[in-house]
Amino acid sequence: MTDYLADVQKYDSGADEAVVNKIVRHLGIALRNKDSSLVSATDPKELDRVREKWCEKKLGVAGADADAAISATAKAMSADRSKSRVTFYYLVAKNLGKLQTL
Repeated sequence: MTDYLADVQKYDSGADEAVVNKIVRHLGIALRNKDSSLVSATDPKELDRVREKWCEKKLGVAGADADAAISATAKAMSADRSKSRVTFYYLVAKNLGKLQTL
């Protein structure tokens, strides 16, 4: 199993393990497949999926705020060719100020 917490801590040294574990449980089976465990920040359909499934349904944030958080996260992780879905979702939630609600 991948060390999700260590990957998140590359971007947020104070990452809360409990929050990371909640995201891992939320993603569940998607993390079993290498392709679905990663986010392609250059694929508009992928980013639409993140907006709809994560921002809107799970976090309750839509529109420009969701787009800005996704864009900021993609920019922050731009040097990482393999963007972990757990880390991406964590950073989007952090950018939206929603970590405490997970």
